[in-house]
Amino acid sequence: MNIIVRVAIIGLMSALGGCAVVGVSPGDPPSPGTSGSGPGGTTGTADGELSAAGDRAGVAGGDPESVWGPGVGGADLDRASLPALRFPEVRGVWVVRGTLADPDSIRVMVERVSAAGFNTILVQVRGRGDAMYMSRWEPPSHVLPDGGGFDPLEVVIREAHARGLAVHGWVNTYLVSSPWILSEDPRHMVNARPDLLAVPRDLAAELYDRPAEDPAFLQALIDHARASEESVEGLYAAPANPEVAEHVYSVWMDLLDHYPLDGLHFDYVRYPGADYDYSRGALDGFREWLRPLVGEEESRVLDEFTELNPLAWVEQRPGAWDEFRRRQVSSLVERIYLGAKKRRPDLLVSAAVFPDPEDAFGTRFQDWRGWLDRGIVDVVTPMAYTAEDSVFEAQIRSAIGSAGAGWRVWSGVGAYQNTFDGTVQKVEISRRLGAGGVVLFSYDWLVSEGSAPGGGAYLPAFGQRVFSGR
Repeated sequence: MNIIVRVAIIGLMSALGGCAVVGVSPGDPPSPGTSGSGPGGTTGTADGELSAAGDRAGVAGGDPESVWGPGVGGADLDRASLPALRFPEVRGVWVVRGTLADPDSIRVMVERVSAAGFNTILVQVRGRGDAMYMSRWEPPSHVLPDGGGFDPLEVVIREAHARGLAVHGWVNTYLVSSPWILSEDPRHMVNARPDLLAVPRDLAAELYDRPAEDPAFLQALIDHARASEESVEGLYAAPANPEVAEHVYSVWMDLLDHYPLDGLHFDYVRYPGADYDYSRGALDGFREWLRPLVGEEESRVLDEFTELNPLAWVEQRPGAWDEFRRRQVSSLVERIYLGAKKRRPDLLVSAAVFPDPEDAFGTRFQDWRGWLDRGIVDVVTPMAYTAEDSVFEAQIRSAIGSAGAGWRVWSGVGAYQNTFDGTVQKVEISRRLGAGGVVLFSYDWLVSEGSAPGGGAYLPAFGQRVFSGR
């Protein structure tokens, strides 16, 4: 492209820069408090379960001006329709996958939480694009020595159900690898399909034309994640890639088809931050998604300018770009919810979410208030990981207001950030606000580092203090 044409395009782009974003409105949600942190490829069949609204929100095709449909439940969702909510108060604990690596460790865990008075365990069955169960789609987790030789999830369910405990499968959605510990299994997404990984904005131009099979492609993502470890947990799958959505959907349906779980629990169902995902697939998908809304002339100019700058479309339409990314997450949540309920109407679908809805909506593209309103999750667990009672109370109060019913909110408590008494106080606050229960993060910390006043074991002392006699 000669210099005269380049100058002309830059001039036109500058003029276009004053145009309003067309057809999208990301909204202006209030902020009740500060943000929290997470608790931590062959594809299957779609089964024709994606709704019309979900299809409109897809990557290719559809109308960006279309709004979500009337919903599938929302505020009208009835607690009585969910047999899995058989407990007046959910008393839950997240269990990280390391505890599931040995059958004896599982039995001890179940005995301890049951004796302490907990009634619900959320076990990490998919930690980093791998499996703590017999999966059709993903390799065993590296925490299982030699593949384990047993089925951890089967043991958990058998032991827990024998004691009357509910078991929820905790599924990390888009986070697929630590930047430091990478699977050596050739079937793992990082090794088999690096083209399905999310790309940070800093690497967008460098990787746009680089073949994913080039080892330098994956290494660039690994190096960036390691340099950003204080803000990014690792390597993420690309939410806008249809193969990623299909794969995650298959993982959920495989779990439902083969295990009598009481519920399934989304985690990391979000972008790592606003500076992701700038993969080529996402950039190209956005361009085709938005093209019907811009004029022929602007499309032509933007296409031509993309030869110089792969980010031309997203830089010209930043509001639409945010909405596009948000819809990728919401459409996957909706599709999985509908597919799960088709197979198991009694299944409870929950999600661990950032407690600040503005941060979740605007920078993580996690519209959990919209999911509640539409009824495409049954319960949310705001990860209100703070030692400050006032912050915790504000976040849980806001979530209950968004849910429209206290039973649809389980308060996520970061026990590791609190004293023993501080965690007890968070439970009392949650009860006073009318939340449906609490989930502590995490069992593994409670039994390895946590201690009760006087240096006693955390779990029995905690159970005696908050659950005894209730």
